[in-house]
Amino acid sequence: MKILVTGGAGFLGSRLIQALLQPEALDLLPGHGRIVSLDLAPYPYEDPRVESVIGDIADPACLARLVDAETTVVYHLAAVVSGQAEADFDLGMRVNLDATRVLLEACRQRAKAPILVFASSLAVFGGELPDKVPEDLAPLPQSSYGAQKAMAELLVGDYSRKGYVDGRVCRLPTISVRPGKPNAAASSFASGIIREPLAGLPSNCPVPLETRLWLSSPDTVIANLLHAARLDGQALGLRRTLNLPGISVRVGQMLDSLERLAGLEARARVGDEPDPRIERIVCSWPGDFDIRRPLQLGFGVDRDFDAIVAAHQRFMKTQ
Repeated sequence: MKILVTGGAGFLGSRLIQALLQPEALDLLPGHGRIVSLDLAPYPYEDPRVESVIGDIADPACLARLVDAETTVVYHLAAVVSGQAEADFDLGMRVNLDATRVLLEACRQRAKAPILVFASSLAVFGGELPDKVPEDLAPLPQSSYGAQKAMAELLVGDYSRKGYVDGRVCRLPTISVRPGKPNAAASSFASGIIREPLAGLPSNCPVPLETRLWLSSPDTVIANLLHAARLDGQALGLRRTLNLPGISVRVGQMLDSLERLAGLEARARVGDEPDPRIERIVCSWPGDFDIRRPLQLGFGVDRDFDAIVAAHQRFMKTQ
């Protein structure tokens, strides 16, 4: 048995692979199974069960070789993030849309359809939004990244309908707090305004404090991605798309949590210089969802943002 993780060298992909290697994931990856990480960079950890392939996600020959008869699960996490996709339209289309079609075609050639877990985004939504987004709200993206993810979702749905893959589309909340350094995602500040102050560094909040964000911790997102592969596809029926659980938090409330857990000095490290480009993208995203269906299907959710900040503080002590 083999699991392919595209984007396996990235923050989310490498954490997912580490989780798949744990004894608790033996149902997904038995003792004799292996994982292939496909990315533009090597998988950052040494493990004999992981093959690190440096390659182009949009290369049909590469994917035809990696998606073979042993492949039971494919996690498609590779993507050009929101800010970068907005700045470089062609790159976003190639990686976020075209490569997804190439991957689906590689899966289509297998005699037994693999499970495919596709990491999508709440950026597929936009325009006039209700206070709480219902399960069946139609996407109306207001960014190139959101449009590319929405188009890829439709592809996964149709390939699933045809039986070429057993697809599960997971619209991820904004992940906070991400360790490491800021990236080109428009939502990068959602980690930066917590991570940097906790490390004694300055940060900036580019959006109004009343901006609502739909957030999930890294650990909860990883647990939910594992759960997505375990789901019986028949339980999903025709609707293969899931708005993964998160918590609705205003940016000001995030800073309140920072102050409660780390003090006024930490909060004072966060500036408030507006960035119209980031505000235009982020403020088009929904800030709350009806998550009754994913909760009924067994997905998990964080308790509150204080718990998320505390978890990151514990993580910092291990580094």
